[in-house]
Amino acid sequence: MSTSPSGPGRITVEEAARRTGHTEDGTSGDGGGHVLLDVREHDEWRAGHIPGALLLPLSRLAAGESLPGEAEGRPLVVICRSGRRSQQAVDLLTRGGAEAVDVVGGMQEWALSGLPVVDAQGLPGTVA
Repeated sequence: MSTSPSGPGRITVEEAARRTGHTEDGTSGDGGGHVLLDVREHDEWRAGHIPGALLLPLSRLAAGESLPGEAEGRPLVVICRSGRRSQQAVDLLTRGGAEAVDVVGGMQEWALSGLPVVDAQGLPGTVA
C-alpha cells in the first residue's frame, strides 16, 4: 500500500516509477525524461539502490556540489530512505532553478511496492 503525497512537489512511488520508466520486473527506461536522483549516503547506496538512479548525497548537495552531468537540465525525481532528505534536496534544487519532486516514503516504500532494488554488484539489494 502506497503512502499518499502531502504537499506540492511530492509524488508516490508508483508515479516515480512511471516517470522514470521502472517496472516491477526490473526493467527501466526513459519514462518521459525524468532522472532518478538518490540523495542517500554511499553506504546506503551500496546496500541497495534503484537501477539507473544517480547518486548525489544530500550532504554533498548542501555543500554546493553540482548535479551529475546526466541530470543537468532534466526533471528530477529525488529519493532517499524515507522521504525527509529528499524533501530537503528538492528545496535546495528548486531554489537553484531545477525541476524536482520527491518520493513520499522513499526507498522503504519503493521496496515495499515490489519495485527493483539492487546492490553495488547488481544483485538484489536491501534498503539500509
